[in-house]
Amino acid sequence: MTSPSLLSVIELLGHPNLRPLYERLGYRVQTEFAVRRAISLLRKEQPAVLVADFYYQPDFRDRVSNLESLLASVQSNPGVKVLVLYEAAHQHALDRLRQRFRIDAALTLPADEARLEALLADWRG
Repeated sequence: MTSPSLLSVIELLGHPNLRPLYERLGYRVQTEFAVRRAISLLRKEQPAVLVADFYYQPDFRDRVSNLESLLASVQSNPGVKVLVLYEAAHQHALDRLRQRFRIDAALTLPADEARLEALLADWRG
């Protein structure tokens, strides 16, 4: 049985390295540091889980955040579980984003590793 894949999209380097946790849970981890590269990867391969950091950008005219294009690219594949890591101060912007896109789970930073582990273990089955 092959391990499920997990795509980690890290644009803000302010959160801890969670790769060891992902690997301990049996995921094959791919990491991208730019949304455009992550979208390109999603066109080639559909991971079981997408974990991405969210940051609110009020200076965008037509968008709320860094994630809209990425989330739009996974909406047509309900088999990809989407987890967003975010700063509590940006909850209002994340709520707006959730009105338009499917997000299966969201955890505030710094991520509670026990909650994260339980969630990913549940998704792994």
